[in-house]
Amino acid sequence: MTEKPLLRALKGETLPVPPVWMMRQAGRYLPEYRATRAQAGSFLDLCYNPELAAEVTLQPLRRYSFDAAILFADILLVPQALGADLTFVQGEGPRLSTITSAADLAKLGPVEDIDEVLSPIYETVKLLRRELPADVPLIGFAGAPWTVATYMIAGKGTPDQAPARRLMYGDPATFEALLDRITEATIHYLLQQIDAGAEVVKLFDSWAGALPGPVFAKYAIAPAKRIVDAIRAKHPDVPIIGFPRMAGGNYLPYVQATGVQCVALDTSVDPAWAARELQPHTCVQGNLDPLLLVQGGDALTKAAKAVVEGFSGGPHIFNLGHGITPDADPDNVHRMLEAVRG
Repeated sequence: MTEKPLLRALKGETLPVPPVWMMRQAGRYLPEYRATRAQAGSFLDLCYNPELAAEVTLQPLRRYSFDAAILFADILLVPQALGADLTFVQGEGPRLSTITSAADLAKLGPVEDIDEVLSPIYETVKLLRRELPADVPLIGFAGAPWTVATYMIAGKGTPDQAPARRLMYGDPATFEALLDRITEATIHYLLQQIDAGAEVVKLFDSWAGALPGPVFAKYAIAPAKRIVDAIRAKHPDVPIIGFPRMAGGNYLPYVQATGVQCVALDTSVDPAWAARELQPHTCVQGNLDPLLLVQGGDALTKAAKAVVEGFSGGPHIFNLGHGITPDADPDNVHRMLEAVRG
């Protein structure tokens, strides 16, 4: 049996047609997702229902034949499993109980107890491995410690991650202890996903770009390296994709220091620069502007072909530079795939 195209790219092979998947490919742009979400009752109920979470993971594959499935879950399930209160407010996003002091941190539970909450996620992984087509690998994922910490400290998403940066400057001992707890929990969580059947894992550092340059290595790179090293020690053959979004000039140090097999690129990254500086070291993933899946037309076709062309000299996985948005037109995804696959 020929190896799955995504895994070949992750091993450093340059393929004539890059494998394709999309961040948030299971989601609100699809009518079938919205129907299943309504059936589940709430977003968190959907995440914790293995049958329905597996169903929404499979929906985009039935429609588009992507080259990978990504587990349907959320990066904030880890803080919830550690003991943070978590709700999702319609139209506003997540709300968490905040960690702003050593006393708040002391209320969190131990890492070894997180499976009590997260076991349905591992069940979803097992279900998916049984149901996925033979040539489609399953990607597991977690949020990177800095990004998860920003939500736990602010209690919600913020435009500039100022609450997390203020704690980092004002109470570094509490900030670092929180980061350490999240890092340990993330290692455990990803290892459990792999044991359940995930063939690739991805670390989403969605707010990496908010970290000031002088501390980027300490708070984005070092925790990622610790996670990569821990996974590699137990599962040396499982590829890891890192996504330090908006890292700019820190993309190369991130790749070199963490040793990820693939780096996902946000929309700001110039393909010519990435092909020259990053592709010699690692597979690259990305980086079409998600807005083009709303806009469609010739602009979408041209841009998708330009991404393929820009990265054609080395290992590449075609993806977006960020998640697909709820207002994207499902027909434009077909158009994108035609442009990529020819």
